[in-house]
Parts: sequence; C-alpha cells; structure tokens
Amino acid sequence: MRSASRHGDRIALDFMGRRWSYAALLGDAVKAAQGFLDIGVTPGTRIGLFLPNTPHYPIAYYGALLAGATVVNFSPLYSPDEVAFQARDSGTEIMVCLDLAKLWAPMQRLLDDGLLKHLVVGNLPEVLPTAKALGFRLLKRKERQRLPNDQRVTAWRNLLKPGTQNELPAIDPTAIALLQYTGGTTGVPKGAALTHANLTANAQQLLAIDPSGGMREARALGALPLFHIFANSAVLNSTIASGGAIYLIARFDPAEALAAVRRGRLTDLFGVPAMYQAMIDHPDVARTPFDSVRQCFSGGAAMTSVLKDRFENVTGARVLEGYGLTETSGVAAVNPFVGETHAGTVGIPLPGTEIRAVADQPNVQCVPGQVGEFRIRGPQVMAGYWNAERGAPDPLPGGWLATGDLGVEEPDGFRRLVDRSKDMINVGGFKVFPSQVEAALLKEEAVKEALVIAVPDDRVGERPKAFVVLHEDAEATSEALMNGLCQRVGKHERPVAIEILDDLPRTMIGKPDRKALTRMEDERRAAATS
Repeated sequence: MRSASRHGDRIALDFMGRRWSYAALLGDAVKAAQGFLDIGVTPGTRIGLFLPNTPHYPIAYYGALLAGATVVNFSPLYSPDEVAFQARDSGTEIMVCLDLAKLWAPMQRLLDDGLLKHLVVGNLPEVLPTAKALGFRLLKRKERQRLPNDQRVTAWRNLLKPGTQNELPAIDPTAIALLQYTGGTTGVPKGAALTHANLTANAQQLLAIDPSGGMREARALGALPLFHIFANSAVLNSTIASGGAIYLIARFDPAEALAAVRRGRLTDLFGVPAMYQAMIDHPDVARTPFDSVRQCFSGGAAMTSVLKDRFENVTGARVLEGYGLTETSGVAAVNPFVGETHAGTVGIPLPGTEIRAVADQPNVQCVPGQVGEFRIRGPQVMAGYWNAERGAPDPLPGGWLATGDLGVEEPDGFRRLVDRSKDMINVGGFKVFPSQVEAALLKEEAVKEALVIAVPDDRVGERPKAFVVLHEDAEATSEALMNGLCQRVGKHERPVAIEILDDLPRTMIGKPDRKALTRMEDERRAAATS
C-alpha cells in the first residue's frame, strides 16, 4: 500500500506488453481481498497458489495477505500426489489456478477428494494485451480446460467483481503470511512458517544494501518462478517495496528473457546459473544491450568462475552471488553492490543477520577458515515448521537456524559455502565434498556441467560417482576425463565412474537436481539385482 500511495502512476507489472500501474495493482489486490472475504476467508485461512508467472500471482498473493489469509505456494510442476500431500498437510481450503489443460489433473484430484472449499480459476486471455488475448482464444482453445459445473469453482473475474465492501482486517506482524514448502534434510516436504514480519524484514534488508537507498526505479526480470522463495523475496516483495517494475515471463526462455532486457531496459536480473548460461549461449545475446543492467543476482546453486567471468565480459554487467534458504525468507547473504566481490563466495550477511560456522561440538564457533555448519540468526528467520513432528530436532536451537550447510567464514568476513552436510560423501572415514570434485571436473575444457553423488561401496561404505554434460561440439570420453581428474583430486575423491549425459535433471527453478540422479542410480541398482 505504501508503494501505491507513493508511486501510483508508476509501472508495477509488465506482462507481455500489458501493464499494471501501482494504483491498478493495489486496486485489483483489494478486489481480490474482498472476493476472498466474500467466500469465507478468515484470519489464517490457507489459500494455495498453483500459478505460473502471470499477473494472477501477485494480485492473488497480495489480495490473500490483505484478507489476513496465509498463502501456500504450490509448484505447477508438482504431480497430483505431491499437490494432494501439500494441500492436506497445510490445510489449504482455497486454491487459485489457471484453466490450462496440462495443469488441471492435480486440481481435479483435489475436487474429487473433497479437499477444497473453493477453486478460483483464471485464464491467460484476461491478462494479455487485446491482440494477444484474441490470438490465444482463437489458436489455443485446445490448451484450455472446460471447467466443471461445480458450485465450488469460481471464475477469477467473479472474484474481482465488486461485491460486499468488507472491512479489511488489521494484520498481526507475527501472523503466518506464507507457508513455503521445502524438502529439508529428511527429504519429507515441510512448510516453513514465514510471518509478515519475516517477509517484510527480508525485503527491507535487500533495499538497505542498495547504494541508492531504494530511490532508483528498478526494472527487474521476473523469469524466476514466483512460487519459489528466491523470486518471492528478491523479485516480487523487494521490487514492489522499492516502487520498481517487474517484467514477468510466464516460463523462463532465454530468447524471451533477452527480449525483456531490450524492451524494458532492465536494471536487475535474477536467476540461477543455468539461466545465465542459457542467455549467454543464445544468439540473441549479441543484439541485446546490457548497458542499463546494474547487477545480476545469482542464487540457488554455485556459479562457476568461468561462467561468471564470461557473462560479465560479454554483457558488462556485474554478477552478485548470494545465499539463502526457504527458512530465511529467501536471502541471508549477498556480495556487495559496489566495491570488491569475491568470486566463489556468497558474500556477507544482510543487515541484522548473523551467520556463523559451528563445529561438530554444539555451539562451538569455528575460527575463520575452518569448515563448520552454518547457523543463521536474523529477523527474516522463520517462526518454525508447520505441523512439526513431536520429538523432531529443534530447527532453531538457541534461536539460531541450523541450516545443514557446510561453510567457512573467511578472515575478511565473506562467507563461502562448501557443501550440504547431507551431500558429503564418507569414503572409509575420509570426507569428500561433491562440490570440490565438480569444480575439478569443470577445469576440463570439454565439460560444461558436472554433478557428483554418493553410491554404495562394499569396501569403504560409499564412493563418488560423477555425471557431466559436455559443451556443444566438444568431444571427450569418460576415460579421458577420468585421467585428467585424477591429476587434480586425491585418491579417495576419485569417482568410481564418470557418466556423460545430454543434460542433467533439474529442479523447478532450473538448478541441477542431485536427488534425481541419486534416485536414478537407486533404480538402476534395484533393476540389476531383481
């Protein structure tokens, strides 16, 4: 509301050429809030968002928060079973989705199982520019789902129709604003309970490190999925808090991202390394001026120095790596906007945030340069896990978030992430960090990407196995790569095999998926022994 009162005429959203001013965005969000209240939302009601990056998302998101509800993010990539589990666990009563046929199966499952009181359904033509909306209706009718005749199903346009002018509730800053599900250390999805105060603090922390003090008019690339915590915090909440504009892309495509840079003269890019790789590899990069871009934020996975240098050299833009978790509302540390950055580090803690490395003994802080588990304390750290199991380990011992991430505090205060503690491979008592083996593989000119997992070994318990993707037109054999790797790593770090793939499996935001490779190997072993 503050941004709308200050910058009512500024562009808040641009979606394929159709724009919403701050006044228009607030107006639609208030209508959505009124619509939610009309269908029975009360403080704490869980409203699920099963949406790609369209204007429906920010309108429904802020509308739900204005109504005092708790938002639950659902990935459109989830299977029907995953959606059903999360809906049950969170107690989601209302879901907002689109009438896209390819996304309908999980919604039909929720209706059939009686899990929802209301399903609010939007469509793409209602948020597209007039000509594109007409083209979609004419040419892509088969992609739309015919809605069931069910009193629980409400059209988006009806949600936003002026109805009863309900008084919007006062918001308790300590109330849960967002349930953001994460795999956690057990692999079982858990809902991180993020309060209004948590989300607000993280947005303000990001503005505080901007040398302009949030006074510049940012124009941000909205290609990261908004249902992911990185985008929710850094792209959506922070940009809106600053009065900037978000150029939304429904689904990341390098050509569309580069077109948005040209069309919007963007100032801020947000992505995972694979997205920056895809943009720099696309032929349109040669005709895309990056002189308006102030900085590019990279997270979700470590960016190699080769990719960072190449992207910066080609575009002239500054790449800033950062670090955060679902449990920290998105961001906990980032390299500085100005001055020296340290390649290979995740920067320094945000204002009001403490990050320390802790040794194996509880509460024993590591000396600079010593590897330990990162513990984080700050105003953006979650209130706890939703429906936490009785007797489960305390995720916030002494008020510090136990991250499960292994890292180092450098003597100059920068933090360097080493690996996930659960990903560390124990080779006969020797610690092997997959990231270090991956870094050694990436020194091979032919290797574009590398991922290392643990596989069982009868003699030493477990051993590394490597999977690599080669650069286009590059030629290399597993044997040649192994010979080169053996010159760079210790004997206990050498993988049992190096397998060359066309591509690595990826998570919903595009980073390489270690869990998927582990599942693949498990299935292979099971098939071989059956």
